[in-house]
Amino acid sequence: CRQLPSSPTTLSQSPQMICIDPAEAGGPDVLCAVERPIPQPGAGEVLIRVAAAGVNRPDILQRRGMYPPPPGAPTIPGLEVAGEIVGVGDGVDPARIGQKICALVAGGGYAQYCTAPLGQCLPVPDSLSLVEAAALPETLFTVWSNVFDRGQAKAGETILIHGGTSGIGTMAIALCKLFGLTVIVTCGSDDKCAAARALGADHAINYAADDFAAAVQSLTGGKGVQLILDMVGGDYVPRNMACLAEDGRHVTIAVQRGMTAEINIAALMVRRQTLTGSTLRARPLDFKAKLAEDLLHKVWPLVRAGKLRPVMDQSFPLTEAAAAHARMEAGAHIGKIVLIP
Repeated sequence: CRQLPSSPTTLSQSPQMICIDPAEAGGPDVLCAVERPIPQPGAGEVLIRVAAAGVNRPDILQRRGMYPPPPGAPTIPGLEVAGEIVGVGDGVDPARIGQKICALVAGGGYAQYCTAPLGQCLPVPDSLSLVEAAALPETLFTVWSNVFDRGQAKAGETILIHGGTSGIGTMAIALCKLFGLTVIVTCGSDDKCAAARALGADHAINYAADDFAAAVQSLTGGKGVQLILDMVGGDYVPRNMACLAEDGRHVTIAVQRGMTAEINIAALMVRRQTLTGSTLRARPLDFKAKLAEDLLHKVWPLVRAGKLRPVMDQSFPLTEAAAAHARMEAGAHIGKIVLIP
């Protein structure tokens, strides 16, 4: 496919925009820049001139053909953006035009322009750059929904977080520490364990060198943890259950090692444990809007005060989306990768 220049267009110059919209599934090389019509905001939506778009693991699965966008969502990948509102749909106050926001979207982020439901937008405070803001929505919505809503995390509890230096992991460390939890993470190397501890994790286990289940039992005096955030699935699930305390909660958000697992149900019953999970992308708009409202009141004050920021790994031009995906797939990143149109 033909690479296009990365200089931005405007609504007044052209009805077209530069974006990443693969014609077929495949490796990172399918992520070539193409021209597509600038989308038009529908009722309740805003049009955003994208300053930056976050890269997330579901984008990789979509590129491989394993995670198709939900009905009605753009084929353009990208689940989070930040930028300036430059247009509004029916039912949205035109005074919103010019506001800087970040947004959770069901797709369309890898582009110069993107539409988003107004209810899924959050204001970007002066304490945050637009590039940083683009790295917040997907991880923040996911962690808050699964750790604090579904997982019912409480101050004083201990949580085990897998993938401690991923975008989700670094956000989970930050939020859990701000809300008074003890944090244990797993990482794939000693260097990543050191990075996780530097970011606030109380303990970091190198799963490539140590049995994380045995390490968790040792760190908790045999009691186990009250909550687990698992993005691995597969054979990790029974090992996780061995780490879980009585009345503990296990929340699954991804299945990188497989969609099935064998567990001891009798042990789950005796220890009164909860095994649950969720996905976010296909949830109804009103669910996501309610989640955004909760974040605005409970978490956004921490963002405004500079107490909560995303951990940034590396930025790439939009036209180098293939390199951004390659970096994520290599597993060397710590924190968030973003694309700059």
